[in-house]
Amino acid sequence: MPPPAGDRDPKTTSECEQLPGDSTGSTGKLPAPLTGGDALPRLAGVGVILLGVVAAFLYLGGWFSPHKLTPGRFVDGFQQVDGTYSGFRRNHAKGLPVSGYFDSNGNGLRLSKAVVFRSGRVPVIGRFSLGGGDPYQSDDPTTVRGLGLQFSLPDGEQWRTAMINLPVFPFKDPQAFYDNLIASQPDPTTHQPNPAKIAAFFASNPESARAIAIIKSHAPSSGFDNSTFYGLNAFRFVDAGGASVPVRWSFVPAQPFAAAGAGESAAGDKNFLFDALIANILQHPLQWHLILTVGQPGDPTNDATIPWPEGREQVDAGTLTLDSVESEETSPARDINFDPLVLPVGIEPSDDPLLSARSAIYSQSFTRRAGEKKEPSAITPAEVRK
Repeated sequence: MPPPAGDRDPKTTSECEQLPGDSTGSTGKLPAPLTGGDALPRLAGVGVILLGVVAAFLYLGGWFSPHKLTPGRFVDGFQQVDGTYSGFRRNHAKGLPVSGYFDSNGNGLRLSKAVVFRSGRVPVIGRFSLGGGDPYQSDDPTTVRGLGLQFSLPDGEQWRTAMINLPVFPFKDPQAFYDNLIASQPDPTTHQPNPAKIAAFFASNPESARAIAIIKSHAPSSGFDNSTFYGLNAFRFVDAGGASVPVRWSFVPAQPFAAAGAGESAAGDKNFLFDALIANILQHPLQWHLILTVGQPGDPTNDATIPWPEGREQVDAGTLTLDSVESEETSPARDINFDPLVLPVGIEPSDDPLLSARSAIYSQSFTRRAGEKKEPSAITPAEVRK
């Protein structure tokens, strides 16, 4: 099943509409007819192009290297660890759609020519989530929280971002992420990860151990509403003059921080984090400030496990307001792939290898769930409204 129009990057769609060998281009002229003298070379050229396209698909699918880590194999790993739930995302399966708007104050235009940073308001569709592939898991304050956003900009442009509440990412590249995923698979006897496998992973990936130490130094907040959400990966912001700078962004809550209670669990309400989020939005809109952190020469842009030094310039670019909540069954957010490479003109990817991997894995997950029967969500906003 093809993805819905809302999941297409307008730039990619337009570029794909002209097929290899279509020489009409912008002139509208038809190609010259084949003659006996040039038919064979031209047909051979078309054959080379088609062979290259096929080879690319085979390579990306892992046919030439069966042990290569491919998007499909990565998604298989999520299913192996968490199981498969029809119609749900393979990671961050448990979620709640929201909507609202972003008010730009114009401060971001100094760094990027992206339309989203012009003074004014644009609509936003979002989704809060918990990490993991089980859409019916019990809420736990220590589980990674996610926030995906889609900004709908003028002229059909979109900006999508998928963020989590960790100040750094525990893994420097896709292979480390996958290796930890498999090492963390619960033992069928103890129903807990094998400590020896976890220890072996961290011994082989010391940067992950350092990142976990940083994460543990930040106490989780009491709810979604007062969580800071980090874009994690670095991006390049390009201004109107063509100059670019590395930037990491975060959404910092206007709601005051409160630490999660010690030993807090979902006893009596397995959806207590989501229920609290619904109740809060029904009482008043929730807001976050978009903070752009500007990197300096030497700051790593290809390793999300390393935080940038304290004291880097921070620019408050505007305010995100979320004022409406829906069920997964009725919201367009369910069918949005929050691909981090759907970017407006003025924001470009950095050299972080996780970005292209995230995009490919999200696409693989989307393709699988798009063709599946949609099962009911565990979160029912109507019950909280009563």
